[in-house]
Amino acid sequence: MASSRFPTIESYVGNTPLVRLQRLPGDTTNEILVKLEGNNPAGSVKDRPALWMIQQAEAQGLIQPGDTLIEATSGNTGIALAMVAAIKGYEMILIMPASSTQERKDAMAAYGAELILVTEEEGMEGARDLALKMQADGKGRVLDQFGNQSNPTAHYETTGPEIWRQTEGRITHFISSMGTTGTIMGCSRFFKEQNPEIEIVGLQPEEGASIPGIRRWPEAYLPKIYDASRVDRIVNMPQKRAEEAMRALAREEGIFAGVSSGGSVSAALALSREVSDAVIVAIVCDRGDRYLSSGVFRA
Repeated sequence: MASSRFPTIESYVGNTPLVRLQRLPGDTTNEILVKLEGNNPAGSVKDRPALWMIQQAEAQGLIQPGDTLIEATSGNTGIALAMVAAIKGYEMILIMPASSTQERKDAMAAYGAELILVTEEEGMEGARDLALKMQADGKGRVLDQFGNQSNPTAHYETTGPEIWRQTEGRITHFISSMGTTGTIMGCSRFFKEQNPEIEIVGLQPEEGASIPGIRRWPEAYLPKIYDASRVDRIVNMPQKRAEEAMRALAREEGIFAGVSSGGSVSAALALSREVSDAVIVAIVCDRGDRYLSSGVFRA
């Protein structure tokens, strides 16, 4: 049997860097820090819940290697699940809107996942409906990132405590884009237990904006894991502002990230103009190379 002296790749999910922005904040008494979740093995914050959802389903006896897993995704969760499925020996079917970038589709396929595309009009709502129909037809098990408590628990157990340690408990504001809402739900629960005064800021696209990975959910599709009482403030982010901040983040800070991360940083910079002596932490949820074919970096 091979030596177990060395860790395997899933051991490197989490414990991502927290770095200070140097140029974008300007003259301020605040510290603006960003959590670089693109440093996870499959390249996004979704590595955490993907690993937790599969591990917990295994622990509960719901799945075993060789089974087929199904998930609706806009991209990052799908890539992360495809990676974990490859590690652990599961078949993976991912359902996503056809409008997702080619890089995301190619990454999922590289890990061996089967892709099913729904139309842009059907969107994530249609993808979620199809996943549940396929499960009902006996084609596999839906992990359901939108209703699976292992999603926020992953962040309660890992992301939140990491940030608390990295800031030595000095964090005053936390900003996260909201898609499944797992990151903000888990981190909010952890931070409020440590210090109820920490302000939790959620980011969603303004009406009509299309920012990959984050949503304004219709009431019927609001993630079951979402609890509005855990978010102190919601920012409606214009697409243009998110994209401008994303490009500035690369050009002025050397941090190559996606559009939703640009939105989080834009919200952090705006918040910084309202407060003083604050420690503001924003989630940079993935890397920018997943968006190159969309042309957003050429503007």
